[in-house]
Amino acid sequence: MSEQGDPVALNEEGKRLFAEGLYDEAAQRFGRAQELFAARGDEGQAAEALNNLGVTYRLMHRWEQAQEALEEARAAFARLGDRHREAQALGNLGSLLASQGQRMAAQEYLRRAADTFLDLGDKQLYAETMLALGAQMWKSGDRQGGMQTYELGLMSLEKASAQQKALRGLLGLRNRLLGGRR
Repeated sequence: MSEQGDPVALNEEGKRLFAEGLYDEAAQRFGRAQELFAARGDEGQAAEALNNLGVTYRLMHRWEQAQEALEEARAAFARLGDRHREAQALGNLGSLLASQGQRMAAQEYLRRAADTFLDLGDKQLYAETMLALGAQMWKSGDRQGGMQTYELGLMSLEKASAQQKALRGLLGLRNRLLGGRR
């Protein structure tokens, strides 16, 4: 089967192009992969390609197309009972709304995503989503809540970057010096 007719290859090519910052080309591949998966009746893979397309559109500032793709992907994952990928789509919708300055709406989507990741036991995505939620709370003026949420996310990370580990160390030091929580 040619790459143009192989949705798996198209989706993988879209991911490679996305990673290289070639968003127009990635969007074309994700869109074609979604069409082919849908034609095969593979709703889960079609929704995954649509989710990828929505994220790509967000980075291209094609807001309406991004929201439409992500909402459609989220709805498909919900129909399929795939709570994990539904939560990923919710997180992506939160990021989209945050990119547009719609911080309160973004917080609602991020909160729903974080709650679902926690319910499913995915500690890493829970923590990453809490970091994003904390940042949005901070930016919307809820400084204390934002800091607390961000700290909870930071301390919950299973795979922290070097910078995140350093920040955790500083927070731990602060807590020891102030006699607070660890």
